[in-house]
Amino acid sequence: MADYSRLKSILLDLQARRQSPPSSLAKDRVAQKRFLIEDLFKHLDLNSDGHLSSSELAQLMKKEDLAGDLLGCTLEDLLRFDDYNSDGRLTLQELYTAFQVVRLSLPEEQRVTVTTITVGLSTVLTCGIRGALRPPIVWKRNGVVLNFLDLEDINDFGEDDSLYITKVTTVHMGNYTCHAYGYEELYQTHILQVNVPPVIRVYPETQAQEPGVSASLRCHAEGIPNPRITWLKNGIDITPKLSKQLSLLANGSELHISSVRYEDTGAYTCIAKNEVGVDEDISSLFIEDSARKTLANILWREEGLSVGNMFYVFSDDGITVLQPNECEIRRHIRPEERIFTTYEEICPRVEGEDTQSCLWASAVNVRDKYIYVTQPKQNRVLIIDIQTQKAIQSLYVDPLPTKLHYDKSHDQVWVLSWGDMRKSSTTLQVIPEASAGEDPRVIRTPFQGVEDFFIPPTNLIINHVRFGFIFNRSKPAVHKIDLETVTHVKTISLRARGCAPQAMAYTHLGGHYFIQCRRGRAGAASPQLILDSVTDAVVGPNGAVSGSPHVSPDGRYLVSADGDSGRIAVQALTVRGEIRLVYDLQTNTRVSDLTFQPSFTEGNQYYVYAASHRQTDVLFVELSTGKMNVLKNLKDPIASKDWPWSSYNRIMKDSGLFGQYLITPAKDSLFVINGRQNTLRCEVSGVRRGNTVVWVGEV
Repeated sequence: MADYSRLKSILLDLQARRQSPPSSLAKDRVAQKRFLIEDLFKHLDLNSDGHLSSSELAQLMKKEDLAGDLLGCTLEDLLRFDDYNSDGRLTLQELYTAFQVVRLSLPEEQRVTVTTITVGLSTVLTCGIRGALRPPIVWKRNGVVLNFLDLEDINDFGEDDSLYITKVTTVHMGNYTCHAYGYEELYQTHILQVNVPPVIRVYPETQAQEPGVSASLRCHAEGIPNPRITWLKNGIDITPKLSKQLSLLANGSELHISSVRYEDTGAYTCIAKNEVGVDEDISSLFIEDSARKTLANILWREEGLSVGNMFYVFSDDGITVLQPNECEIRRHIRPEERIFTTYEEICPRVEGEDTQSCLWASAVNVRDKYIYVTQPKQNRVLIIDIQTQKAIQSLYVDPLPTKLHYDKSHDQVWVLSWGDMRKSSTTLQVIPEASAGEDPRVIRTPFQGVEDFFIPPTNLIINHVRFGFIFNRSKPAVHKIDLETVTHVKTISLRARGCAPQAMAYTHLGGHYFIQCRRGRAGAASPQLILDSVTDAVVGPNGAVSGSPHVSPDGRYLVSADGDSGRIAVQALTVRGEIRLVYDLQTNTRVSDLTFQPSFTEGNQYYVYAASHRQTDVLFVELSTGKMNVLKNLKDPIASKDWPWSSYNRIMKDSGLFGQYLITPAKDSLFVINGRQNTLRCEVSGVRRGNTVVWVGEV
């Protein structure tokens, strides 16, 4: 076989002398070799019938006197060794194979294929590239080679080089490409689309109304594709009974009864259905006149003993519990009140100060049972019992605790402490079993020099988060951590991108993290970076989008606000894992904070409300249209120097999945906004520096 290999090399050399490949192929060795083989075939095919016979090869051997050149071999050896179908003739394809020239093919209709799979199942992506002697297949996701990564869910490429994905989730959706090794110019794109059965929530679960008033029953549904919502009353479809008095709003997300009657009493079932599943829940409505009210209803609705659907505002004056619908202060916990277990004052008097006041930094709601709130100067976390509306415990942590995050997946509160105002000895601690509320303890993590941290939020579809990220001060990297074991997983360098991370956001649609980079020395804003959660690789910049990233609760929109330029970029995060720019808005608002308000007119849509860190206006953006509006003259925000804990010196807080009210503080008051009407509901005066706010839903 060594002599035969030498024969083929000699034939190629002889052919190159007859006719050199064109200069356009100078950089492509494979194309050069293919050119020589094709010309050699034409030269050997004396009768031009597309086949090389034994007689043709013998005739040419004699005609060109090749015996001396071929070192004892003959042209007929080509038939002897490479006539794969043994028909006594050689085709061009067989000659390609003989000289190991790979000829690959991919049908035009297979260049882009779409695979749709239901979440939780497994799938196989098979590469459609074919050809004799095809090299191994290389698979990529977002430009990152998958073959050599040790991935839990993509770990077997099979004998046919197919891509196997086990237990598909929404992070896997997106584009995958395959090509033969060394032949990147011919590739196939696989679009993986992941369908998710509907998940719904109804509000309220039950309500009692008097005849003649209006009533609304709301149903929020998420799924892929978007579910279609229908309603039943006592098991019977309400569609035939729709009228001015009984109507459906926001694509069926709200059932509105304009003037209730006794016969409207019933169990209303919301049903959400898409191609892969169905979910349903019941909202009950009781119509009763005032004479039939139960004592429980009187206490609940008239005496104001409900502790749910309230904003808890932490200010210099203590804790204000605000009912937004009536703009009513239901409870004021004063600084001098005592902690139940220790009998310490909630906000101890500071020697030398005339008034007893509080200083807060960050607060979180723990399953509508407790509120955890930091007191930086006391080096502690205060725990508020929502049912009793009392401070029940205090938990001492490392000096100057400034940020909390409740990790719902593992029922733990993460505490970032600065050590001092220079952040010279920052630490990260964890309070486990946070919803238990009894005998809380603090666990010190091994992470040092933490500037900030990010833990992705959950939603109706994604109810478990496994990993978070921490940033070290001014270091161009993010550090991936396991939230359950509280251990370091890996460091992902951003040095090649020149990015020191400042903030992050996440969407489960395609598994993208968006990283805001700190401004460089020149002061110019750098584009955000996109980190793929499947490969833990930075896959590029997010176009020219910069600023602080915010992802809508359903993961379908990314809103990025540049607090210096006023630019707001709105991008759609599609169910195919794509990132598409929808609007690039230039505003006069220097955004401090923003939040998402579910639309009251369209299903699966949102409004954005944004507060400014310098101006008195609040910006409103309708994401479906890009329409903007401004609520003016909401007084001056808290001065940045008086709010050193974060860049959010004026927050914007929503009231949850079904709430219609938002709250934003000014320096000495609170403003409540009616998100349904896009109007100012009221101003609550006398609340100083109320920039730490928690919403508590139904309890």
